[in-house]
Amino acid sequence: MEAESEPYVRLATMRQLHQAVADLNTARSLADTLQTVADGIVAGLGYELACVNLVRPDGDLVVAAFAGNSAAEALITGRVGSRISWERRLAMGEIWDELRFIAHTDGWVLLDDDVPQWHTEGPEPRFDDEWHPQDRLYAPMYASGSGQDLLGVISVDRPRNGRRPGAWGREALQMYASQAAIAISNARLRANMQRALVRLEREQQALRASEESFRQAFEYAPSGMAIAEMGGDQHGRLLRTNDALCRLLGRPASVLRRYSFADLVHPEDIGTLLRTSAEGGRAELRLGRRDGTYLWVSLRNSVVADTADGPRFLLTHVEDIEERKRHELNLAHRASHDALTGLPNSAELRSRLGARLCERPHAVASTDVQALDAAYGDGDVDEARVHGFPADGFDAGQGVGPYDHHVHSVAPDSGKDDGSKGLAVLFCDLDGFKSINDRFGHHTGDAVLIEVARRLTTCVRDGDTVARLGGDEFVVLADGLGSADAADLAVRLRNAIIPPIRVDGRAVRVGASFGIGWAACGMTAEEVLRSADQRMYVEKRSRSKVHRRAG
Repeated sequence: MEAESEPYVRLATMRQLHQAVADLNTARSLADTLQTVADGIVAGLGYELACVNLVRPDGDLVVAAFAGNSAAEALITGRVGSRISWERRLAMGEIWDELRFIAHTDGWVLLDDDVPQWHTEGPEPRFDDEWHPQDRLYAPMYASGSGQDLLGVISVDRPRNGRRPGAWGREALQMYASQAAIAISNARLRANMQRALVRLEREQQALRASEESFRQAFEYAPSGMAIAEMGGDQHGRLLRTNDALCRLLGRPASVLRRYSFADLVHPEDIGTLLRTSAEGGRAELRLGRRDGTYLWVSLRNSVVADTADGPRFLLTHVEDIEERKRHELNLAHRASHDALTGLPNSAELRSRLGARLCERPHAVASTDVQALDAAYGDGDVDEARVHGFPADGFDAGQGVGPYDHHVHSVAPDSGKDDGSKGLAVLFCDLDGFKSINDRFGHHTGDAVLIEVARRLTTCVRDGDTVARLGGDEFVVLADGLGSADAADLAVRLRNAIIPPIRVDGRAVRVGASFGIGWAACGMTAEEVLRSADQRMYVEKRSRSKVHRRAG
């Protein structure tokens, strides 16, 4: 009978199959597509029941859609069958090309496995191709079409004609399963793309929000902020600055973009800046303002890097620390300078003097040529020993080799004027100062000390040191002087002190006694000062009291 109506059956089935496949492409979501697959089998392929089992990420199959019976749909939709049970079903029974048919006579072994199923009892078939209620027909769906990647399984039941499908019916079901696999794959792809787009949109929104948050934090930060380029020819160039930094440096943003921090930093701080820019971190340095002055700032760098491309730019936070630095410098100055006269105090004097001395006596040769010969090992061995160097050119005991950069101090020979120079230490004690303090009070005495300090300072060179040792004692350090030079300097200083000093309309006078000592390596600062002090008292006693008084 089927053979006689084969052309009509094929044409009708083709139309129904075409419509069912067309419906697959109209579904908007994965769930709609799965239900459309089940509905298309019932509506277009002549089966009363259809079930779509979809492979989950863990490999098991879940009943994703059911069509034809609402009671059966409520019973088994959402239930899961293990992958092992499904593979056993697809491996047994009759092989109809890609389809698998399990007759009721063989399927009794499947009644107790974990695959969700719904069936009814029925009489034995009256003829060979009659459908039994416990017959099973499966159409596997493969994602790749090669039979390797199982996407799901369509199971059908109860053909409307009551017969097992013939060759054309099987081919139609297999073709539909293939199209259904494509539709499900496309639906999954669309769903993944939609999720990806939603996720991307959320990430972009978060990025925009983060960028806006950064922009506001950058622009409205109370302290200076800058973004500088890293690498390439424009390394360090300022790309962006906020208003606080522009106000701090007195320059508009358009002008700052022409500079790098290296163009603005104080020349003495360039090394600190380069280390901080290369490594990130914090530094304190001075930046130039538009008016030519320099401002102390705390510079904190963060290297913003890309995992693929490496460092991208440098984010710099600039904080004004001018007040703190001024306070620190003031404290340091007060700790090292006399509060009354502003001169270096006793501690600072000893520090400066100690910096010029080492523990090696006679460390300098009598001439510059001999010093070089001794230092580089070209001189006589005995001569090298005389000048403070070991015979082998290296003094392991002192930890300082002949190539050290210390400039040794040596006292000129007082017995002859051979042109040798040294570090002169002039110890000054005021004559008659006590009587001024006693007669006119400490206010007048302080004014005298301040004026004496001013006069001493104006009589020395820029590199010399004038310090107040305490009370009415002053010390002058003058390098590069011979014996005659030091004596002449003492006379000039004394002559500068002697003229009257006016305090509150009253003229007072003080005298000065000077002792000249010489700093030499091998001596301590205390020994040098003691030597100059002793010579000052010798000089004071050598003059009559009349010559010494000045008040």
